[in-house]
Amino acid sequence: MDGCLSERVLVLNRLWQAVNIIGAKRAFSLLFQEQAKVIHSEQEDFHVLRFTEWIDYSISHQSSNGLNCIHTVRWEIRVPKILLLSHYDRLPMKEVKFTRQNIFERDNYTCQYCRKTYALKELNLDHVIPRERGGKTTWENIVTSCLRCNSRKGNRLPHEANMFLIRKPHRPKFRPFINFVLGSDLDESWHTFINLPKNKLRQAG
Repeated sequence: MDGCLSERVLVLNRLWQAVNIIGAKRAFSLLFQEQAKVIHSEQEDFHVLRFTEWIDYSISHQSSNGLNCIHTVRWEIRVPKILLLSHYDRLPMKEVKFTRQNIFERDNYTCQYCRKTYALKELNLDHVIPRERGGKTTWENIVTSCLRCNSRKGNRLPHEANMFLIRKPHRPKFRPFINFVLGSDLDESWHTFINLPKNKLRQAG
């Protein structure tokens, strides 16, 4: 079928909260089964359209090159950007994985010793209790540090280096599933429904 079926579609729950990103093929299946409607933005206004209404809209606004459409025997239908589920009103949550990137995000890209915010290349991870002294590699013992503070602290405890943490490190709470599947190629129309941290946007750019 059309290559456009690989396009990504943002899915909102009944409360207009972003809950998932799916392929166009799955999106059309939800529309056809009347489990979802299309949210179409036009001049900063949002219109909610049923599948038949979306077909009518597609016909009356034919794309000149057809890049964002699928072709059927009778119609050329636009691939929607955003779907609104008809009944689902939950917000799926997922445990945050213990990764270098997620530690930086937890600490807001800020050195937990000198309190300054740095670019990614200027950051490192520090074991609050050094591994040589029994410290574990866990959420509760790893913090973001700048290269200078990391070098200054070395294998000492913070108070031994006369350094103090901004806050005690902790395991992040579960967060919306949508944060795990975004990537950086976000459609402009999605930004109304997805609030990304500034650091995330900076990395994508």
